[in-house]
Amino acid sequence: MIEHRPYHALGGSDSGWLKARLHIAFSGMGNPIHGPIGALRVWNDDEFAPQSGFPMHRHQDVDILTYVRRGAITHEDSLGNKHTIQAGDVQAMRAGSGISHSEFNAGDEPTWLYQIWLEPRKRGAAPSWQTRHFPRHERDAGLVVLASGHPDDEGAMPIDADARLLAATLRKGKHLSYRLAPGRAMYIVTTSAAVEANGLILQTRDGLLVHDEDTVTITAHDDTEIVIIETHQ
Repeated sequence: MIEHRPYHALGGSDSGWLKARLHIAFSGMGNPIHGPIGALRVWNDDEFAPQSGFPMHRHQDVDILTYVRRGAITHEDSLGNKHTIQAGDVQAMRAGSGISHSEFNAGDEPTWLYQIWLEPRKRGAAPSWQTRHFPRHERDAGLVVLASGHPDDEGAMPIDADARLLAATLRKGKHLSYRLAPGRAMYIVTTSAAVEANGLILQTRDGLLVHDEDTVTITAHDDTEIVIIETHQ
């Protein structure tokens, strides 16, 4: 089964300093027909205006992945961590029993990022935070697992959810295939150009839910990145 979630059909909000489109409806926001997928509870396509951001606020029992597409975001939290995450970086924060953090674009240009929330396997775990740089050229050969709740995914940042975050850089005309195990689903977003996935065209920033398909084949119409969450159905 394939469900296309076009960017123009996503619900969203515009508070001036933050423009958000929601691939998954959450807390009364977004398109209500776009439900959660396995452990995937939130996928926001956010644009932070220069010199703006969220003040310190609290989360509990959620794993939050931040994938910076353009610009930078500065993270600070109640564990004492402070770091500026650049484009190409991925942040993984385990809220667990509770963590407070802030996110701020201190630059003079907008910051574009994906923020992804995952349901953890267990509640009340010790909170943690980490970040890692994944150069885009390292993804030219195919999908790279950036964060994973599966210990056999070597080199990926560990998370506590039944999910994987993957990304690839696809050049125009190139394609890749991903084999989907029974009972698994994937959500695919193309960042900057159209791609074709199992015969369906995704325009820039569109999303695609896939499950009950043996293989997903993606072909780029132009240079782009694709970002994927793979999880249970």
